[in-house]
Amino acid sequence: MSSNSPVVVTNRTAVITGAGSGVGRAVAIALAAKGWHLALIGRRAEVLQETAALAAKPGVRIGIHSCDIGDSSAVAIVGQAILAEAGAGGVEVLVNAAGTNAPKRALEVLSLEDYHGMLNANLNGAYYCVQAFLPGMRQRGSGTIVNIVSDAGKQASPKAGPGYVISKFGMAGLTQAINAEERGRGVRASAIFPGDIDTPLLAKRPVVPDADARARMMRPEDIADCALLCIELPPRAIVEEMIVRPR
Repeated sequence: MSSNSPVVVTNRTAVITGAGSGVGRAVAIALAAKGWHLALIGRRAEVLQETAALAAKPGVRIGIHSCDIGDSSAVAIVGQAILAEAGAGGVEVLVNAAGTNAPKRALEVLSLEDYHGMLNANLNGAYYCVQAFLPGMRQRGSGTIVNIVSDAGKQASPKAGPGYVISKFGMAGLTQAINAEERGRGVRASAIFPGDIDTPLLAKRPVVPDADARARMMRPEDIADCALLCIELPPRAIVEEMIVRPR
């Protein structure tokens, strides 16, 4: 196989958070089409089941794991279950796609509850999942972690709000820290910074975009293609950061 050929893996597992909708669901469908076994993580089992049905392919194992990733103990338990399911092949890929925001997001109206909820879902949960699956990657000497960040992790804006911005800047720093410490041990991390995407998260904006605005946005599948690029590159290469915005 040439270095330009798609990498098809049938004996390893990809873990995807936020897999019940949006970018997480699109990544799951794209990876299953490449033959990856999947471990889907999200709050609601019913939407994970929908993703599993959409991603189903012959020979592909798909596990459903309902979990609040902001709860470190819950992530540790789910992580052990996923590693047991993966067996000797291990978890080769982790995609942190979970994220949330709040309608009342500006500094003058942001509640502490919403602020901490964003940090837990967007940043702490990603860190807990990294700590659950990175040791196995390190021991094996291979692994790719893809963090779906946001262009709000590059530049603050009133549209995103401070809680979201802080959490996304943190995700960018987490990605850099993984590469700084782990690149010599075969593990790489990629941060994808998308602009506007037509996903269910738009419903939490103070002013929900209309159909015309959504039509000008990217689709979750566009970001899934970016994630696959990061995953399928030869191990010698890392896409450390990728900014992608609507044309």
